[in-house]
Amino acid sequence: MNFNKQKLTPGITFVGVPIGTARDITLRALDVLASADILAAEDTRSLRKLMDIHGIPLDGRRIIALHDHSKAAVTERLVSAVREGLSVAYASEAGMPLIADPGFELSRAAAQAGIGVTCAPGPSAVLTALTLGGLPTDSFHFAGFLPNSKSARLSALEALRDIRATLVFYESPNRVGAMLRDAATALGAARSAAVCRELTKKFEEIRRGTLSGLADQYATEKPKGEIVVLVDRGDLPTVNEVDLNSSLEAALAEMSMRDAVDMVANAHALPRRQVYQAALELSKQKG
Repeated sequence: MNFNKQKLTPGITFVGVPIGTARDITLRALDVLASADILAAEDTRSLRKLMDIHGIPLDGRRIIALHDHSKAAVTERLVSAVREGLSVAYASEAGMPLIADPGFELSRAAAQAGIGVTCAPGPSAVLTALTLGGLPTDSFHFAGFLPNSKSARLSALEALRDIRATLVFYESPNRVGAMLRDAATALGAARSAAVCRELTKKFEEIRRGTLSGLADQYATEKPKGEIVVLVDRGDLPTVNEVDLNSSLEAALAEMSMRDAVDMVANAHALPRRQVYQAALELSKQKG
């Protein structure tokens, strides 16, 4: 692919790179990667591979690693380079920089130092998933990655329950089953959702259904690849008996009756007494 090598103005350019298909990169992004005096990346191997695919030579440049474990000195080095009149291009491992990405520290340091920043925008897993998921897109809330532990994850989900927007999460394929189960408990088993996997790649897959239905699908299945989970907004109609019992059954399978009643009552904004009576009735039926 053709690119134009040019002299860039001193500053930092955040470069959007493909989330899967290498040809999704923009021509401007190629120009910036070919022209920047200094290259930095969350994953140096991924950026080097992308540049090789598009025939962009390093020309003596090395790619500086900037990730979650980088020391502050790396950011300071890049800021100092701009002060000396050089141009810096930063790319995340995939998608747009700074979206659940360590490039935020570089952006903040640049702002504090008063140096110029710009962006060569590109693909975004968040926006791609919203386009394909089939849920409302007029308002959405990006929640990134949820905590690893079950209790912290449930608390985080419960805090998002009443947001009147489509919820967007990044999730690990190893944890998606547990995440969906906890989401069904905290947000309501009947809430619509979509699991978007391997976006723009060969095995792209979109699964749509209720949180409880998707949780059942991924209870034993172990998917591969990058995953974005969408959950419909929290403006569901009044909960009917079937939905309430479904939420209670999912919660009771994971926790004590007291905790399950508290969780479901909060999730559906129902009086605790009503949910407790429903839980007792379920226990009698199973007894």
